[in-house]
Amino acid sequence: MKYKADWPQARRRLTALWHGEALDRPCIAVLAPRPVANPTPVPTPSDDEARWLDPDYRVALARHTLEATWWGGEAVPSCLQMANWVNCLGGTPRFAPDTIWFDTRAVDFAQPSPFRHNPNAPWTAKYRRLILALCKAAGPGDFLIGKPGGLPANDLLSVLMGTTEFLMALVDHSDWMADAIRTGARDQFRLRQQLQTMVREAGHPFWYGNAGWMPFWAPEPFNSTQSDVSCMLSPEMFDRFIVAELDMYGQEHGALWYHLDGADARQHLPRLLSLPYLRVVQYVPAPCEPPNGPGHIEMYRQIQAAGRIVHIQVPWRNVEALVRELDPSLLMLDTRVASPDDGQRLLERSIGWARTARPARRLV
Repeated sequence: MKYKADWPQARRRLTALWHGEALDRPCIAVLAPRPVANPTPVPTPSDDEARWLDPDYRVALARHTLEATWWGGEAVPSCLQMANWVNCLGGTPRFAPDTIWFDTRAVDFAQPSPFRHNPNAPWTAKYRRLILALCKAAGPGDFLIGKPGGLPANDLLSVLMGTTEFLMALVDHSDWMADAIRTGARDQFRLRQQLQTMVREAGHPFWYGNAGWMPFWAPEPFNSTQSDVSCMLSPEMFDRFIVAELDMYGQEHGALWYHLDGADARQHLPRLLSLPYLRVVQYVPAPCEPPNGPGHIEMYRQIQAAGRIVHIQVPWRNVEALVRELDPSLLMLDTRVASPDDGQRLLERSIGWARTARPARRLV
């Protein structure tokens, strides 16, 4: 791999993690800035839509970022494209410098759900052109083309309807909403299949890519998903509307990586850990919580006790505590440091820390 000479070793460690096997240290992805003598020039995008979808700009930005980054440990050189938000079950995207958003729309509950993917929409064609350009730039394996970033049907409907309308409809039009979420989820699955086929046929060796906006590589296909709106749902509603969608993804993909967002969503963790296809849980604390680190250790242990991998984006100062306290066979850490030398020292020291690690008390 062009940007990572030690990819064979990283691949071995990530494969061991996927199978719950402990090596001399847990998987740790370490990023650091790397000076570049002649960096790839990045053109100025003509507007905010081009900032997200213009192939020339996005390919140049990807090359610039890849070459200016030290990909240490199990960090996988990849360029994630959040522009797949434009494939949004019928919404009209509005482009801003740092995000893509959508106008809300009224719903006639006497009619079938309007939240469907349109394969003939101009945004779909633009996104396909972008991904094909990235495949060409990646060649036979210079870097990974990340999985399309986007939202599951439940979160997308809350965006397109507006959160209040969405929540009210779950109560007042529950059958309609359950069907709308399932229908949207099926459309998204077909779109993912088409995009994966396109990347595979373009000759990219890792066509299944890595998970969403949080890079995670596995030796087999998997899907990444979430439900941020679940922080406002009861366990009963979570089971009916969210788990039903997760079950569809589990049947179709076989393994799921799940983003759990903040303390209010943690009420659903026991139910999530009961799902046989769930393989990885990644947690992002709410702004009112401590950052990922010792303050959440019991939750990480709960995830590992269920036999699941815990994936943690963590400040480098908290790496030692987590390596010492958690089972290395079910641990994936992401961190950033100031230089490649700092990153190498962190990885070397983690081997010693791992000798005192506590194996998970498996409940399954």
